[in-house]
Amino acid sequence: MKVLLSDLRQDVLRILSWYGYPGAEADAIADVLLYAQIRGSNQGVVKLTGKGMPRNLQAGEIEVVRETPVSTLVDGHGNAGIVVMNWATERCLAKAQSAGIGLVGTFNTCTSTGAIGYYATKLALGGYLGFAFSGSPPTVCPYGSYEPIFGTNPISVGIPTTAEPLVLDMATAAITWFGLIEAHMAGRQIVPGAAYDASGCPTTDPEAAMHGAIRTFDRGHKSSGLSMIVEILTGPLVSASCGRPGEAAGNLGNLVAALDPGLLADTGRFRAETSQLIGRIRQARPLPPATEVLVPGEREERIADESLRAGTIEIDEHLYTELKRIAVLNKE
Repeated sequence: MKVLLSDLRQDVLRILSWYGYPGAEADAIADVLLYAQIRGSNQGVVKLTGKGMPRNLQAGEIEVVRETPVSTLVDGHGNAGIVVMNWATERCLAKAQSAGIGLVGTFNTCTSTGAIGYYATKLALGGYLGFAFSGSPPTVCPYGSYEPIFGTNPISVGIPTTAEPLVLDMATAAITWFGLIEAHMAGRQIVPGAAYDASGCPTTDPEAAMHGAIRTFDRGHKSSGLSMIVEILTGPLVSASCGRPGEAAGNLGNLVAALDPGLLADTGRFRAETSQLIGRIRQARPLPPATEVLVPGEREERIADESLRAGTIEIDEHLYTELKRIAVLNKE
């Protein structure tokens, strides 16, 4: 169904207020959720359904626990992942502006950071190569097993060009946890081969997959290895949990980095040559039945541009009905 973006944002803010977030935090979380939603990502407003994202009443002040001229380690003290990751991205930008490199790790956050392309894009818009990695509770099995050990472990890279940044944003899992939730709410099956049930049998039932394990994106050893690397970067490196059931829920970790391309290359030439490569890819001969070749993030940006121009967005009816139900609670 189609709804006004302004109405959807108001519903999101009303729900976040009901969950206990003050104005500035609610606005920051809404920005990230709607960034994902208008790009057709399942990292959007679905995060407000089910158990949702209630604010941790025991959350403390975000604290710097280790710092150098180029790096910061942050204790999120139980704050929402999006709030902490926004803070970390700003600190990362400041480090890069003064030293050419910024590296910020976070631990002890209690909810998802949302679509991490949001943070990589912010860094790339600042003129830096932006990198973001996000940890999550164990829901994904390593290759050769059906035991959930990894998170869905997304990676995002933002690269400045002569036009809009090039942004890769991908989970290392075949489907995200919230993709399972969306499919379950809509009564849809998931694609074959994406998950196992609790007994290790392949399943297309999203509910059975929630009690089993998601597979990595190529169902093989390469994506499993990549997921393991993200687990390490967002676990031991930043003092967060690592593959242990139960512990992750209160100690999620993230890593964000910024690199000034001028440290290694002429900045203007770097941007120009990156843009030329993008142009060559777009002009590559498409393999039928495709009619064009796209670069990472291009399809999502087209969807977002269309929604922003129209001021409306297509959203699953079941999802929107649930959002409205939760939003109404804040009026009672």
